[in-house]
Amino acid sequence: MKLTGREKSALFIEGVTTVILLLLLNLSVIVLANQAIHTNRALNDGIFQIKNAVSIGPNNFHLMSWQNIFTVFMLVFDALVVYWRLIRRYHQMQLSHVISELHHIADGHFEHRIPFTLRGDLQRVILSINALVDSTVKAMDDERRIEDSKDELITNVSHDIRTPLTSIIGYLGLIEDHQYQNEAQILKYTHIAFGKAKQMQVLVEDLFEYTKVRQTSTPVTISQIDMGQMLEQLAASFELEAEKKQLLINVKYRPDPLMMDADPEKLSRVFNNLISNALKYGKDAKHIFLEAKQEGTQVMIKVSNDGSPIPKEALSQLFDRFYRVEESRSKETGGTGLGLAIAQSIVSLHGGYIYATSDKHLTSFVMYLPVKHGVKLEIPKQYQN
Repeated sequence: MKLTGREKSALFIEGVTTVILLLLLNLSVIVLANQAIHTNRALNDGIFQIKNAVSIGPNNFHLMSWQNIFTVFMLVFDALVVYWRLIRRYHQMQLSHVISELHHIADGHFEHRIPFTLRGDLQRVILSINALVDSTVKAMDDERRIEDSKDELITNVSHDIRTPLTSIIGYLGLIEDHQYQNEAQILKYTHIAFGKAKQMQVLVEDLFEYTKVRQTSTPVTISQIDMGQMLEQLAASFELEAEKKQLLINVKYRPDPLMMDADPEKLSRVFNNLISNALKYGKDAKHIFLEAKQEGTQVMIKVSNDGSPIPKEALSQLFDRFYRVEESRSKETGGTGLGLAIAQSIVSLHGGYIYATSDKHLTSFVMYLPVKHGVKLEIPKQYQN
């Protein structure tokens, strides 16, 4: 830390003032001691005897004057006092600079950090202050993102609900105003309104599920399951739908049995979503592959299809709320955009992570889950949001 010219002058004046006061004190002590010795014969004789009795070195050098000894000791004492005073004053100046920097940050300059490199406890205080500011800024950014996220959630939900609601009100309004020609037209209007109402129901249910699994306090009912058997059952439940689309579902896993701790109901929601997406959006696909294998203390599970690849720029956004790959969305297949966000939250509740890869050969959703409940897997940096 560099001192200002004013601080250097103050430090110099402090040192000079201290030296002058100490010299005056030394002189006063010497004068008083001399007077005491000269007026007291016994004290004078005692000092003389002590000097003769004390000898230094091989030549038996005798101390000739007590004043010289006293002066040396006083000079050493004075130097220590001056050094202590200057160091104390210097530390006060350092503390004043730190407080000034802290006030600057407190005034709203949260991008600023205390730049000093000092020694001792004061440096630890500076490091603690900088760390506190960093954590405060991070908390503020997180809170801002949460607020933005809430606003975005409300906007998206309002948009997705308003569209079918407008249609429902429109068609029911036609019936209410008797703007129909026959019963068949009434049935047509009610059928369309019913379909739009079902869309709204799916959105509300998905939204409720999403908000529920996003909470870290959401309970999970853990039991030991055979992941291989779960994948076999899922393949069987989607077999008819896959045959309609001329798709084959292949299942592969190891070891057999592949036992792990998990909430089977919540994981089924994840797999149902991933397989449904493969059936809906896997354009030109011929196969859906379900694969699971144990790798030490974790299990890798992959749901893949050999259809058209997902655009590279869309991969990083697939798990965002309400995100849909527009070119693969239609009125028939378009969902709420919450399915993958729900899947990611459920996998996170299990202590794992999920990511997507896509190329001209395969589009895969890969998840890693711990074998034992209570373990949280570390997400590789390339898959962190």
